[in-house]
Amino acid sequence: MPLMGAAPSPERVSSATLQNAFAAAAAEYRVPQSVLLAVSYLQSRWDGHAGAPSVTGGYGPMHLTDARTALATAPHHSEGTEDPRGDDARPALRPQPDLSNAADVPARLSTLVKAAELTGLSPERLRTDPAANITGGAALLAFAQRDLGVPLSADPADWYGAVARFSGADDSATAAAYAHDVYDVIRTGGERTTDAGQRVALAAQPRLAPRTAQLRQTGLRAPAAAGTECPSTVSCEWIPAPYQQFGDDDYGNHDLGDRPKSQSIKYIVIHDTEGGWEGVINLVQDPTYVSWQYSLRSTDGHVAQHVKAKDVAWHAGNWYVNAKSIGLEHEGFLAYPDSWYTEAMYRSSARLVTYLAAKYGVPLDRQHILGHNNVPGPTTATVPGMHTDPGPYWDWAHYFELLGRPVKATGRKNSGLVTIRPDYAANQPVFTGCVAPGEPCAAHGSSDVRLYSDHDEKSPLIKDVGLGTTPGTGVNDISSRVSTGQQYAVADRWGDWTAIWYLGQKAWFRNPPAQPTAVPAKGVVVTPKDGLDSVPVYGRAYPEASAYPAGVPVQAVSPLPYRLPKGQQYVVGDKVPGEYYYAVSFATDAHKVVVGKDEYYEIQFGHRVAFVRAADVRVSAS
Repeated sequence: MPLMGAAPSPERVSSATLQNAFAAAAAEYRVPQSVLLAVSYLQSRWDGHAGAPSVTGGYGPMHLTDARTALATAPHHSEGTEDPRGDDARPALRPQPDLSNAADVPARLSTLVKAAELTGLSPERLRTDPAANITGGAALLAFAQRDLGVPLSADPADWYGAVARFSGADDSATAAAYAHDVYDVIRTGGERTTDAGQRVALAAQPRLAPRTAQLRQTGLRAPAAAGTECPSTVSCEWIPAPYQQFGDDDYGNHDLGDRPKSQSIKYIVIHDTEGGWEGVINLVQDPTYVSWQYSLRSTDGHVAQHVKAKDVAWHAGNWYVNAKSIGLEHEGFLAYPDSWYTEAMYRSSARLVTYLAAKYGVPLDRQHILGHNNVPGPTTATVPGMHTDPGPYWDWAHYFELLGRPVKATGRKNSGLVTIRPDYAANQPVFTGCVAPGEPCAAHGSSDVRLYSDHDEKSPLIKDVGLGTTPGTGVNDISSRVSTGQQYAVADRWGDWTAIWYLGQKAWFRNPPAQPTAVPAKGVVVTPKDGLDSVPVYGRAYPEASAYPAGVPVQAVSPLPYRLPKGQQYVVGDKVPGEYYYAVSFATDAHKVVVGKDEYYEIQFGHRVAFVRAADVRVSAS
């Protein structure tokens, strides 16, 4: 597909235009300019991020890595009070993971050091000067080409092996997937305005056929792909999460199931790891802790599968969602400190999600492709402890472009619904707490839009009664935020402002016609049935008591601390029967799927989704 555009920021490249920097570095190190441009696009989409590091300590347009501290951070599953299993039928399990056996920083996370050695440029300059960073990337590609014994050819087809090596992958399938993406960028071509306001262009070469046989010269190992459930378009290996019993009555770290035969898969949940790859892989192999189906590596998009799709992993903090979902962990940090994710990981993730969605019938929309921060607390007590990854810096608009479902207008002007759709690069709300509590985060594009109690940015922010805290600008405070792709019913309009129904309140956001933060939409909404002042809202769609067979304890249908008032409308994502997967023992003979007669509508209620009983609401088209 054509390369995506981005709005400029005030930052500017001082030493040369970025296009000239690519040309100069390519000439100096005798690397085809198209190869250098395409590698950089796959690393960073040509963005420099003002010298701030990526989630794995990568810097600049070439994503040169220097991540000596990236492996020292505990993963997000060890933070807060969220029970990743999210089932009050079984005691919560919150052990602290042991990361002491995490590996040393691998070579793929220290390419900036090698680039400094090859170019004689200082590490600081390679981090902060985009032109120098591009020079470092060219030097690394030329070094890889010479190391393979291949001439420094002017033909981009001759650089397949060097591109595969540049990925930093330690297996041939990952390196090949990375190189394939680079050459796909060259064949497609395109142009884009970067976050520094630089226009960069790459001429398309649609007939270019790289010499893929060079992969054999790289000496990379074959991956352990047997047993994986991945499309052929990604590199995938099997690193199983153990299903083991420990102690007298306990086990971990997932449950065996028979999906989709026994119950449907409705959701795919996007997480970030809040930790480096090696520590996270160690964590998922701990039988006493948590699990998820897939992990994705930032530097090259490599995928590891840990739990079969038929089985239920413990990842989302809500048992109903866990039992109906597949969890994907993306190597990264929600706010460390600038939190940008690589194009290689976005593309690999999108290919995997497209494959899974088609296989299991999961709709490609924001009420089925959820962030962990969109998963509701299952009960009132759990709401404050629910997690907030992948955070405001995950580029949902770009991700859905890669999924082949771009976020766009589906309704007419002044329609009754809107889809949140800010310009990611230009939309830079102030967040705090990325580096230290209360301190502003680095200015950065965001998928999130802030909500106010009136059409005035000096008015109070919207309050989430379930959190019981004063709303603020903290990077983890989702009480007064909406995100790209989410849909809401319009409650009011005032000049450049639009109000939506949100958590039972009228919530305002700036939506000027010249730079809209939402686009018109159409869809189905619910409101309380006539005669009802309000109806309860739930964090899980459990069956009625009469549906439970003997031997399966009845699970409470407990409402959250919210109400859906009359006169308000909320967008419907799905209609589902009440369902509960009983699995609290290591032996699977007692496991049962309980399906009730009561039905629920999944709705976009606040930043998170929620459920209302179909018997309580009236449905209408907007």
